Amino acid sequence: MHCCQSCDSQVAMEPRDGHAVCPECGRVDSAAAIRPLFIVTGASCSGKTAVLDPLTRRLAGRCVTFDVDWLLDAVGTLSGDQPINWPAFRDAWLAVAHGVAQSGMPTVLLGPLIPAHLETLPGRRWIADIHFLTLDCPDELRRARINARPRWRKRDIDEQVEFGRWLRDNIADRVDTSSGTPEDTAARVVAWIDRHLTGGQR
Repeated sequence: MHCCQSCDSQVAMEPRDGHAVCPECGRVDSAAAIRPLFIVTGASCSGKTAVLDPLTRRLAGRCVTFDVDWLLDAVGTLSGDQPINWPAFRDAWLAVAHGVAQSGMPTVLLGPLIPAHLETLPGRRWIADIHFLTLDCPDELRRARINARPRWRKRDIDEQVEFGRWLRDNIADRVDTSSGTPEDTAARVVAWIDRHLTGGQR
């Protein structure tokens, strides 16, 4: 992500105290601010799409909020006839988050991500703490929501119910979207983010 502009060969720089430092020549570049990343995850029909607009409005000027699906069409085009390289897709989002950090703000990503998706990626070292929050709903409500989707949408009901259960068992922070409005959910997500940002995580 950061390559030394002083060395004759291409050398990857390392993060150190908000700077990028070359391990070979010691060059220090200042444009390497590191901020936390907030992941709002969830199985299909948990409410990620519904909460995006109110969440983006509530966090404007404080965090930059993205739906990870926004890059899917571009990545699909770049992949051509080959399957999407999912680790590379996720690493691209880490690069985006690191770019956003240069403006002094953390990034919020909405998408079906889990810690194991990110921890071993090259871009991980340019991100501070990564926090996960699950949007969740009861299994039967998820089944009903998936069945109510347009016919062109995928109906991988059993897979999504199982993923929802895995998230319930493995991600401690959770918001139930089975009642209330998307605005209510957004308010709870913002409160969760604020707890981390005011708890010494800036």
